[in-house]
Amino acid sequence: MYKIALVGATGLVGQTMLHLLDQKNIPFFSLTLFSSARSAGKRVAFKGETYIVEELTEEKAKSDFDYVLMSAGGEISLHFAPLFEKAGAVVIDNSSAWRMDDSIDLIVPEVNKPTLKRKIIANPNCSTIQSVIPLKPLADAFGLKRVAYTTYQSVSGSGWKGIEDLDRGEKGEAPENYPKPIYHNVIPQIDVFLEDGYTKEEQKMIKETQKILKDASIDVTATCVRVPVPHAHAVAMNITLKQEPTVAELKAVLGDFPSIIVMDDPSREVYPTPLDAAHKEGVFVGRIRKDNSLPNTYHLWSVSDNILKGSALNAVQILEELISRKDD
Repeated sequence: MYKIALVGATGLVGQTMLHLLDQKNIPFFSLTLFSSARSAGKRVAFKGETYIVEELTEEKAKSDFDYVLMSAGGEISLHFAPLFEKAGAVVIDNSSAWRMDDSIDLIVPEVNKPTLKRKIIANPNCSTIQSVIPLKPLADAFGLKRVAYTTYQSVSGSGWKGIEDLDRGEKGEAPENYPKPIYHNVIPQIDVFLEDGYTKEEQKMIKETQKILKDASIDVTATCVRVPVPHAHAVAMNITLKQEPTVAELKAVLGDFPSIIVMDDPSREVYPTPLDAAHKEGVFVGRIRKDNSLPNTYHLWSVSDNILKGSALNAVQILEELISRKDD
Protein backbone atom coordinates (compact mmCIF):
# COMPACT_ATOMS: atom_id res chain seq x y z
CA MET A 1 0.00 0.00 0.00
CA TYR A 2 1.28 3.42 -0.95
CA LYS A 3 0.94 7.08 -0.08
CA ILE A 4 -0.13 8.90 -3.26
CA ALA A 5 -0.65 12.56 -4.15
CA LEU A 6 -2.47 13.94 -7.17
CA VAL A 7 -1.63 17.49 -8.27
CA GLY A 8 -4.19 19.17 -10.52
CA ALA A 9 -6.99 17.09 -9.08
CA THR A 10 -9.83 19.32 -10.33
CA GLY A 11 -8.68 19.50 -13.96
CA LEU A 12 -9.91 17.30 -16.78
CA VAL A 13 -6.84 15.04 -16.78
CA GLY A 14 -6.63 15.04 -12.99
CA GLN A 15 -10.24 13.95 -12.67
CA THR A 16 -9.58 11.15 -15.16
CA MET A 17 -6.48 10.05 -13.23
CA LEU A 18 -8.60 9.85 -10.11
CA HIS A 19 -11.15 7.66 -11.89
CA LEU A 20 -8.37 5.39 -13.15
CA LEU A 21 -6.84 4.99 -9.69
CA ASP A 22 -10.17 3.46 -8.72
CA GLN A 23 -10.72 1.49 -11.92
CA LYS A 24 -7.21 -0.02 -11.89
CA ASN A 25 -7.36 -0.78 -8.15
CA ILE A 26 -4.13 1.07 -7.40
CA PRO A 27 -3.21 0.12 -3.80
CA PHE A 28 -2.90 3.09 -1.47
CA PHE A 29 -3.50 3.82 2.20
CA SER A 30 -3.34 7.59 1.79
CA LEU A 31 -4.47 9.87 -1.05
CA THR A 32 -3.91 13.64 -1.04
CA LEU A 33 -5.49 15.88 -3.68
CA PHE A 34 -3.76 19.15 -4.54
CA SER A 35 -4.77 22.09 -6.70
CA SER A 36 -4.25 25.82 -7.07
CA ALA A 37 -5.48 28.20 -4.41
CA ARG A 38 -8.52 28.91 -6.58
CA SER A 39 -9.76 25.31 -6.37
CA ALA A 40 -8.59 24.55 -2.84
CA GLY A 41 -11.40 23.57 -0.50
CA LYS A 42 -13.45 21.76 -3.13
CA ARG A 43 -14.90 18.43 -2.06
CA VAL A 44 -14.26 15.35 -4.19
CA ALA A 45 -16.07 12.05 -3.63
CA PHE A 46 -13.85 9.03 -4.20
CA LYS A 47 -14.25 5.37 -3.19
CA GLY A 48 -16.96 6.17 -0.69
CA GLU A 49 -15.05 8.98 0.99
CA THR A 50 -15.00 12.75 0.64
CA TYR A 51 -11.63 14.39 0.06
CA ILE A 52 -10.93 18.08 0.55
CA VAL A 53 -8.71 19.48 -2.21
CA GLU A 54 -5.68 21.23 -0.71
CA GLU A 55 -3.62 24.11 -2.03
CA LEU A 56 -0.16 22.90 -3.04
CA THR A 57 2.58 24.60 -1.03
CA GLU A 58 6.31 24.05 -0.69
CA GLU A 59 5.86 22.70 2.82
CA LYS A 60 3.29 20.13 1.70
CA ALA A 61 5.51 19.06 -1.20
CA LYS A 62 8.11 18.00 1.37
CA SER A 63 5.76 15.35 2.80
CA ASP A 64 6.72 11.67 2.54
CA PHE A 65 4.70 10.54 -0.50
CA ASP A 66 5.60 7.39 -2.42
CA TYR A 67 4.18 8.53 -5.76
CA VAL A 68 2.95 11.87 -7.09
CA LEU A 69 0.85 12.24 -10.23
CA MET A 70 1.11 15.80 -11.60
CA SER A 71 -1.11 17.45 -14.19
CA ALA A 72 -0.97 21.13 -13.33
CA GLY A 73 1.13 22.75 -16.05
CA GLY A 74 4.82 23.29 -16.69
CA GLU A 75 5.55 26.13 -14.26
CA ILE A 76 3.99 24.26 -11.34
CA SER A 77 5.89 21.12 -12.27
CA LEU A 78 9.25 22.86 -12.62
CA HIS A 79 8.86 24.35 -9.15
CA PHE A 80 7.28 21.50 -7.20
CA ALA A 81 8.40 18.25 -8.85
CA PRO A 82 11.99 18.58 -7.54
CA LEU A 83 10.62 19.22 -4.04
CA PHE A 84 8.56 16.03 -4.14
CA GLU A 85 11.56 14.20 -5.60
CA LYS A 86 13.91 15.47 -2.88
CA ALA A 87 11.44 14.28 -0.24
CA GLY A 88 11.62 10.76 -1.71
CA ALA A 89 8.61 10.53 -4.01
CA VAL A 90 8.57 9.33 -7.61
CA VAL A 91 6.85 12.02 -9.67
CA ILE A 92 4.95 11.19 -12.89
CA ASP A 93 4.43 14.50 -14.65
CA ASN A 94 1.97 15.19 -17.44
CA SER A 95 3.33 18.60 -18.49
CA SER A 96 5.98 19.30 -21.11
CA ALA A 97 8.38 20.72 -18.52
CA TRP A 98 10.72 17.73 -18.18
CA ARG A 99 10.28 15.81 -21.41
CA MET A 100 13.47 16.86 -23.17
CA ASP A 101 15.69 16.84 -20.08
CA ASP A 102 18.34 14.18 -20.75
CA SER A 103 18.23 13.04 -17.13
CA ILE A 104 14.46 12.45 -17.18
CA ASP A 105 12.73 9.33 -18.52
CA LEU A 106 10.07 9.99 -21.18
CA ILE A 107 7.89 6.91 -21.00
CA VAL A 108 5.20 5.06 -22.92
CA PRO A 109 5.01 1.70 -21.09
CA GLU A 110 4.39 -0.35 -24.24
CA VAL A 111 7.47 1.19 -25.86
CA ASN A 112 10.13 1.85 -23.19
CA LYS A 113 10.71 1.42 -19.45
CA PRO A 114 11.75 3.85 -16.70
CA THR A 115 15.41 3.83 -15.71
CA LEU A 116 14.76 6.12 -12.74
CA LYS A 117 18.05 7.95 -13.12
CA ARG A 118 15.94 10.61 -11.46
CA LYS A 119 12.67 10.16 -9.62
CA ILE A 120 10.81 12.36 -12.11
CA ILE A 121 9.19 10.61 -15.08
CA ALA A 122 7.70 12.59 -17.94
CA ASN A 123 4.47 11.69 -19.71
CA PRO A 124 4.84 12.44 -23.46
CA ASN A 125 2.63 14.67 -25.57
CA CYS A 126 -0.77 13.09 -26.21
CA SER A 127 -0.33 12.84 -29.99
CA THR A 128 3.19 11.48 -29.59
CA ILE A 129 1.96 8.64 -27.38
CA GLN A 130 -0.56 7.34 -29.91
CA SER A 131 2.03 7.68 -32.67
CA VAL A 132 5.05 5.95 -31.14
CA ILE A 133 2.96 2.93 -30.13
CA PRO A 134 2.45 1.84 -33.78
CA LEU A 135 5.89 3.14 -34.77
CA LYS A 136 7.72 0.97 -32.23
CA PRO A 137 6.83 -2.46 -33.66
CA LEU A 138 7.36 -1.22 -37.22
CA ALA A 139 10.78 0.18 -36.29
CA ASP A 140 11.75 -3.09 -34.60
CA ALA A 141 10.57 -5.26 -37.47
CA PHE A 142 11.53 -3.21 -40.53
CA GLY A 143 13.65 -0.24 -39.41
CA LEU A 144 12.39 3.35 -39.39
CA LYS A 145 13.92 6.16 -41.45
CA ARG A 146 11.29 8.90 -41.49
CA VAL A 147 7.83 9.87 -40.29
CA ALA A 148 5.66 12.85 -41.24
CA TYR A 149 2.74 13.61 -38.93
CA THR A 150 -0.44 15.53 -39.58
CA THR A 151 -2.61 15.65 -36.46
CA TYR A 152 -6.32 16.26 -36.01
CA GLN A 153 -6.54 17.08 -32.31
CA SER A 154 -9.73 17.35 -30.32
CA VAL A 155 -10.59 20.33 -28.13
CA SER A 156 -10.29 18.29 -24.93
CA GLY A 157 -6.56 18.44 -25.56
CA SER A 158 -6.86 21.98 -24.19
CA GLY A 159 -8.71 20.77 -21.10
CA TRP A 160 -11.97 22.30 -19.93
CA LYS A 161 -11.11 25.57 -21.74
CA GLY A 162 -11.11 23.88 -25.12
CA ILE A 163 -14.40 22.12 -24.53
CA GLU A 164 -15.94 25.38 -23.34
CA ASP A 165 -14.75 27.20 -26.49
CA LEU A 166 -16.42 24.58 -28.68
CA ASP A 167 -19.62 25.02 -26.66
CA ARG A 168 -19.36 28.81 -26.97
CA GLY A 169 -19.03 28.56 -30.73
CA GLU A 170 -22.14 26.41 -30.97
CA LYS A 171 -24.00 29.19 -29.13
CA GLY A 172 -22.62 31.84 -31.48
CA GLU A 173 -20.23 33.26 -28.87
CA ALA A 174 -16.60 34.29 -29.45
CA PRO A 175 -13.77 31.98 -28.32
CA GLU A 176 -11.89 32.73 -25.12
CA ASN A 177 -9.15 30.08 -25.35
CA TYR A 178 -8.30 29.65 -29.03
CA PRO A 179 -7.01 32.44 -31.31
CA LYS A 180 -9.82 31.74 -33.79
CA PRO A 181 -13.27 30.12 -33.58
CA ILE A 182 -13.10 26.32 -33.40
CA TYR A 183 -16.80 25.60 -34.01
CA HIS A 184 -17.33 24.73 -37.71
CA ASN A 185 -13.61 25.40 -38.22
CA VAL A 186 -10.12 23.89 -38.00
CA ILE A 187 -7.11 25.76 -36.63
CA PRO A 188 -3.64 24.88 -37.98
CA GLN A 189 -1.98 26.13 -34.83
CA ILE A 190 -1.48 24.34 -31.51
CA ASP A 191 0.68 26.24 -29.01
CA VAL A 192 2.89 29.17 -30.00
CA PHE A 193 4.86 29.62 -33.22
CA LEU A 194 8.64 29.27 -33.15
CA GLU A 195 11.19 31.11 -35.28
CA ASP A 196 11.33 28.33 -37.89
CA GLY A 197 7.57 28.49 -38.51
CA TYR A 198 6.77 25.30 -36.62
CA THR A 199 4.63 25.44 -33.49
CA LYS A 200 5.80 24.28 -30.10
CA GLU A 201 3.38 21.34 -30.33
CA GLU A 202 4.95 20.24 -33.61
CA GLN A 203 8.42 20.56 -32.13
CA LYS A 204 7.32 18.39 -29.18
CA MET A 205 6.21 15.59 -31.48
CA ILE A 206 9.44 15.71 -33.47
CA LYS A 207 11.83 15.66 -30.52
CA GLU A 208 9.78 13.32 -28.32
CA THR A 209 9.52 10.70 -31.07
CA GLN A 210 13.29 10.58 -31.43
CA LYS A 211 13.84 10.44 -27.67
CA ILE A 212 11.29 7.70 -26.94
CA LEU A 213 12.48 5.53 -29.84
CA LYS A 214 16.11 6.30 -28.88
CA ASP A 215 17.08 7.21 -32.43
CA ALA A 216 17.97 10.81 -33.30
CA SER A 217 18.65 9.74 -36.90
CA ILE A 218 14.93 9.31 -37.62
CA ASP A 219 13.72 12.22 -39.75
CA VAL A 220 10.51 13.59 -38.22
CA THR A 221 8.24 16.43 -39.26
CA ALA A 222 4.76 17.46 -38.13
CA THR A 223 1.78 19.73 -38.75
CA CYS A 224 -0.61 19.92 -35.78
CA VAL A 225 -4.23 20.98 -36.28
CA ARG A 226 -7.08 21.58 -33.81
CA VAL A 227 -10.45 20.24 -34.98
CA PRO A 228 -14.00 20.74 -33.63
CA VAL A 229 -14.23 17.29 -32.04
CA PRO A 230 -14.77 16.88 -28.27
CA HIS A 231 -12.71 13.76 -27.60
CA ALA A 232 -9.93 11.67 -29.23
CA HIS A 233 -7.08 12.75 -31.46
CA ALA A 234 -6.31 11.41 -34.92
CA VAL A 235 -2.87 11.36 -36.53
CA ALA A 236 -2.14 10.75 -40.21
CA MET A 237 1.33 9.22 -40.41
CA ASN A 238 3.48 8.90 -43.52
CA ILE A 239 6.22 6.41 -42.64
CA THR A 240 9.39 5.47 -44.53
CA LEU A 241 10.94 2.17 -43.47
CA LYS A 242 14.35 0.65 -44.16
CA GLN A 243 12.75 -2.47 -45.62
CA GLU A 244 9.71 -2.95 -47.85
CA PRO A 245 7.15 -5.19 -46.18
CA THR A 246 3.76 -5.96 -47.64
CA VAL A 247 0.71 -4.23 -46.21
CA ALA A 248 -0.40 -7.60 -44.83
CA GLU A 249 2.90 -7.89 -42.96
CA LEU A 250 2.44 -4.39 -41.53
CA LYS A 251 -1.02 -5.27 -40.27
CA ALA A 252 0.21 -8.51 -38.71
CA VAL A 253 3.02 -6.76 -36.83
CA LEU A 254 0.73 -3.99 -35.62
CA GLY A 255 -2.01 -6.41 -34.57
CA ASP A 256 0.40 -8.32 -32.32
CA PHE A 257 1.52 -5.24 -30.38
CA PRO A 258 0.00 -4.28 -26.98
CA SER A 259 -2.71 -1.58 -26.97
CA ILE A 260 -3.10 -1.54 -30.77
CA ILE A 261 -6.49 -2.35 -32.30
CA VAL A 262 -6.35 -2.71 -36.08
CA MET A 263 -9.52 -1.46 -37.82
CA ASP A 264 -8.72 -1.72 -41.50
CA ASP A 265 -11.01 -3.09 -44.19
CA PRO A 266 -11.53 -0.61 -47.06
CA SER A 267 -13.97 -2.94 -48.80
CA ARG A 268 -16.40 -2.47 -45.89
CA GLU A 269 -15.39 1.13 -45.06
CA VAL A 270 -13.84 -0.02 -41.79
CA TYR A 271 -11.39 2.48 -40.27
CA PRO A 272 -11.18 4.20 -36.87
CA THR A 273 -12.69 7.60 -36.11
CA PRO A 274 -12.71 9.68 -32.92
CA LEU A 275 -16.16 8.30 -32.11
CA ASP A 276 -14.70 4.78 -32.15
CA ALA A 277 -11.82 5.70 -29.83
CA ALA A 278 -13.46 8.18 -27.43
CA HIS A 279 -13.54 6.87 -23.83
CA LYS A 280 -11.63 3.70 -24.81
CA GLU A 281 -8.12 2.76 -23.75
CA GLY A 282 -6.51 1.48 -26.96
CA VAL A 283 -4.78 2.97 -29.99
CA PHE A 284 -6.87 2.30 -33.07
CA VAL A 285 -5.09 2.11 -36.44
CA GLY A 286 -6.37 1.88 -40.01
CA ARG A 287 -6.02 3.21 -43.58
CA ILE A 288 -2.78 1.19 -43.76
CA ARG A 289 -1.52 1.34 -47.32
CA LYS A 290 1.52 1.76 -49.54
CA ASP A 291 2.54 5.28 -50.52
CA ASN A 292 3.14 4.83 -54.25
CA SER A 293 5.08 8.10 -54.54
CA LEU A 294 8.07 7.02 -52.40
CA PRO A 295 10.01 3.78 -51.89
CA ASN A 296 9.46 1.81 -48.65
CA THR A 297 6.82 4.33 -47.57
CA TYR A 298 3.38 3.73 -46.08
CA HIS A 299 0.34 5.63 -44.77
CA LEU A 300 -1.16 4.85 -41.37
CA TRP A 301 -4.06 6.48 -39.50
CA SER A 302 -3.95 6.43 -35.69
CA VAL A 303 -6.84 7.41 -33.38
CA SER A 304 -6.87 7.40 -29.58
CA ASP A 305 -8.57 9.09 -26.64
CA ASN A 306 -6.18 11.91 -25.74
CA ILE A 307 -7.36 12.19 -22.14
CA LEU A 308 -7.02 8.44 -21.57
CA LYS A 309 -4.05 6.86 -23.36
CA GLY A 310 -2.80 10.28 -24.38
CA SER A 311 -2.59 11.58 -20.81
CA ALA A 312 -4.13 10.10 -17.67
CA LEU A 313 -4.06 6.42 -18.60
CA ASN A 314 -0.44 6.51 -19.74
CA ALA A 315 0.54 8.11 -16.43
CA VAL A 316 -1.38 5.54 -14.38
CA GLN A 317 0.14 2.73 -16.45
CA ILE A 318 3.59 4.10 -15.60
CA LEU A 319 2.53 4.00 -11.95
CA GLU A 320 1.39 0.40 -12.37
CA GLU A 321 4.77 -0.49 -13.89
CA LEU A 322 6.62 1.03 -10.93
CA ILE A 323 4.38 -0.70 -8.39
CA SER A 324 4.82 -4.06 -10.12
CA ARG A 325 8.61 -3.69 -9.80
CA LYS A 326 8.30 -3.14 -6.05
CA ASP A 327 5.94 -6.09 -5.69
CA ASP A 328 8.27 -8.50 -7.55
